Amino acid sequence: MSSDSFGTRDQLTVDDTRYQIHRLDRIRTAHRLPYSLKVLLENLLRNEDGHLITREQIQSLADWQPKATGQQEVQYTPARVLMQDFTGVPCVVDLVAMRDAIIALGGDPQRINPLVPSELVIDHSVIVDAFGQDDAFSINAQLEFERNVERYQMLRWAQHAFDNFKVVPPDTGICHQVNLEYLSRVVFTREGPDGMLAYPDTLVGTDSHTPMVNGLGVLGWGVGGIEAEAAMLGQPMSMLIPQVVGIKLTGEFPPGTTATDLVLTVAELLRKTGVVGKFVDFYGPGVARIPLANRATLGNMSPEYGATCAIFPIDDETLAYLRLTGRPEHQVRLVETYAKTQGLWHDPDHEAEYSQTLELDLGTLESSIAGPKRPQDRIPVRIAPDAVGALLGGQPYEKAIVGRLDEAIDESFPASDPVSIVRGSASDAPHAPGHCDIDHDWPHAPVEIAMASGGSARLDNGHVVIAAITSCTNTSNPLVMIGAGLLAKRAVEKGLSRRPWVKTSLAPGSRVVTDYYDRAGLTPYLDKLGFNLVGYGCTTCIGNSGPLIPEVAAAVAEHDLNVCAVLSGNRNFEGRIHPQSQMNFLASPLLVVAYALVGTMHTNLLKDPLGIGSDGKPVYLRDIWPSNREIQDVIAACVKADMFAKGYADVFAGDDNWRSLRVPEGNAFQWDADSTYVRQPPYFDGVGREPAPLTDIRGARVLARLGDSVTTDHISPAGAIKVDSP
Repeated sequence: MSSDSFGTRDQLTVDDTRYQIHRLDRIRTAHRLPYSLKVLLENLLRNEDGHLITREQIQSLADWQPKATGQQEVQYTPARVLMQDFTGVPCVVDLVAMRDAIIALGGDPQRINPLVPSELVIDHSVIVDAFGQDDAFSINAQLEFERNVERYQMLRWAQHAFDNFKVVPPDTGICHQVNLEYLSRVVFTREGPDGMLAYPDTLVGTDSHTPMVNGLGVLGWGVGGIEAEAAMLGQPMSMLIPQVVGIKLTGEFPPGTTATDLVLTVAELLRKTGVVGKFVDFYGPGVARIPLANRATLGNMSPEYGATCAIFPIDDETLAYLRLTGRPEHQVRLVETYAKTQGLWHDPDHEAEYSQTLELDLGTLESSIAGPKRPQDRIPVRIAPDAVGALLGGQPYEKAIVGRLDEAIDESFPASDPVSIVRGSASDAPHAPGHCDIDHDWPHAPVEIAMASGGSARLDNGHVVIAAITSCTNTSNPLVMIGAGLLAKRAVEKGLSRRPWVKTSLAPGSRVVTDYYDRAGLTPYLDKLGFNLVGYGCTTCIGNSGPLIPEVAAAVAEHDLNVCAVLSGNRNFEGRIHPQSQMNFLASPLLVVAYALVGTMHTNLLKDPLGIGSDGKPVYLRDIWPSNREIQDVIAACVKADMFAKGYADVFAGDDNWRSLRVPEGNAFQWDADSTYVRQPPYFDGVGREPAPLTDIRGARVLARLGDSVTTDHISPAGAIKVDSP
């Protein structure tokens, strides 16, 4: 029973079900708080115990000063924990080790369980070995199981051995998309001492992109394994009350722009603003015009611009998404009633108090990519060839971009034209694919290579060797995924094909994506361009891009070519995407397809042709770019609630590979002493019933002192590591 020193305990009835709630309007100043801090305030009110969470903490949050720094420390208690297999497995291993320790002390191992719901999604282990063929998915899935069988055996055992712990098996989806489409409750419920409790769904995750679920109005962010493990065991997290930056959204998307363009613009804006350690709240009249999938894209890239989270309030769009993804109707009504009762429902005319306010007019967006190694380094597509040429010539990003923006021809177009994405017509003087009218200040070093598939190809610096539709950032978004499928369809119908040196792949975040591709009849066209399904997982975005095409890899190594990857992801750090790809560009799925067609960053997609069609005429991007209306019509016809309900009906069961794993029996895991992969940790060796007292640490020294923009990918890449790398 919480202390409830502010008298906020009350009841809420939805469909004859009565819930216990803690009313925010009993706190006089709650109305002025940003959405994210209202959720945090409810968390403190509900968990107040007079010991860890005190009246003073609640009062300090109620009295929050937007501009103040060094604010009060509070204790946040997330409702659940989300994990992926790379960063979540250590948490599970620790729990297994605790069971071993309690057995050694003569205790009951079944006393060791997570105390809050904890869900792990296996999504970071599939590698793109096979691609561009019908059986690529089955080949990659089989290799994944062969490589990870020991780890998977432990996770499957844990799935049955622990209470409050669930595992989404491999080849199902990416943790953030599964979280968005299925695991998130928005309003959480559990049985309390006085009946059923209802409160905001909150979480911490062992992956930095956990804030993707902020798009659904769910407060959550990424943490380290130790913090996640403490949360699993019911321990509150200590944190300072943050500053909150408000972003007021106005205007509408211009034709030809996507959620990717929005998120790359926001990443650039907020990096310049400085939001590290801060919360970001989106508000204003433009919120209603942001589809939920686009909101999730913005939340996803919070770590790229440094914010702890970037959250949208609950509104009609939230409810529509819950219904689309097959949530029970009672849950949808509970979310609506609870949000309106608690002041968590979006009011476009209300402006909370913020530490800093920014305004973004969606009408100013333009088609963009980001790179070559930082997500915040946005490059408008209209100057991309010039900028990439300057980068290859050794200029730093800032010099490569600044000045060229003003020199570039205005590529805007009349708003009355829903299809064109640039000014111009097919009668424009055609350029050969790969050519652009820029001052060639990049080292031109074409290499002739014989392709195993037949014929030869000329590979050069700045050529695209990986084009991957991948990552939680964009593959959860039907707007850009359907857009990519339609663009592929038109490209094939025009007679275009991918360049032979480009490794292409499609790795959706859930099986729903391939379901709606099939229903829309778009799968054959993606397959024709080499975007065959390779797996459901992070793949290229985490560095699991697999080997390049062999003859391409050999040419790059022999001639030290500076080649590129284009991916619909959120990370492009050095050493992350592929050891042989020195320049990596983030782009929308539509542009990923376009770059696969031209095979080089030196083509100006807004002016130069993508290639010559089967009728002998040049084909421009504007000729095959789908309009927003076309995309929306396909979504309306093909993306249905029954697909989500069917796809997640048995989500924890897994395929034959998962179900056939040999799983140890009993309440303790049976370690394999010969394993070099999964070993019993030594944490509890020599630990008795009474732990030894803490002692001072003496003689400690710095292991690494790092400068700016040094990432874990420089130190310990998740993907393949070059033999000659540090």
